[in-house]
Amino acid sequence: MFPISDVIPSRTVPVVTIGLIAVNALVFLHELLLPSVALELFTQHYALIPAWFSWPTVFTSMFLHAGFWHVLPNMVYLWIFGDNVEDRLGHGRYLVFYVATGVMAAIAQLAINPNSTVPMIGASGAIAGVMGAYFVLYPQSRVLTAVFVLIFFDVVEIPAIFFLGLWFLLQLLSGVGSLGVSNAAGGGTAFFAHIGGFVAGVIVGLIVRSRDRRWQLEG
Repeated sequence: MFPISDVIPSRTVPVVTIGLIAVNALVFLHELLLPSVALELFTQHYALIPAWFSWPTVFTSMFLHAGFWHVLPNMVYLWIFGDNVEDRLGHGRYLVFYVATGVMAAIAQLAINPNSTVPMIGASGAIAGVMGAYFVLYPQSRVLTAVFVLIFFDVVEIPAIFFLGLWFLLQLLSGVGSLGVSNAAGGGTAFFAHIGGFVAGVIVGLIVRSRDRRWQLEG
């Protein structure tokens, strides 16, 4: 399954989401233009490497990607789910939320594998936070999804709560399955970053939803 769009239009121009996509795209373009040796040095310098932890790389690693099929799905997910969350939080709070859930995602992965020497890169932890907030704030929404089954292809509307719930369940199962995998064999997806980011997003979403309900009752 691959999401194409959701059914809730933005009420405002999602300037922060657009800006985040632009920054990620520009950094990825810079990576593409680097020679292989320079790219390796660039990644070693700006990626988050748990065994040699440094706080600046927690932030810089969010804007690095390992390839086209790493950055493209991330940006599609950010575009689909980010605009509505930005609508709900407001531009400034949304930016803080995005960065904060990215940090929480990184911490979750560090807690599971603090001695790893595999560089952690990608926006997916922060985007998982966006998805977690969307899961709580827009459970009635639907996601237009491309579905591939063997040689068959179709586009269907799937309830957002099911689409995102299934995504989280797959991350959780994959994360549990990756426990105990050595650094040499575990250089793939940072599943616990996805899990941590999503849970952080859910918590923020619940707080926002509770606040909105309280304001409605007081109004």
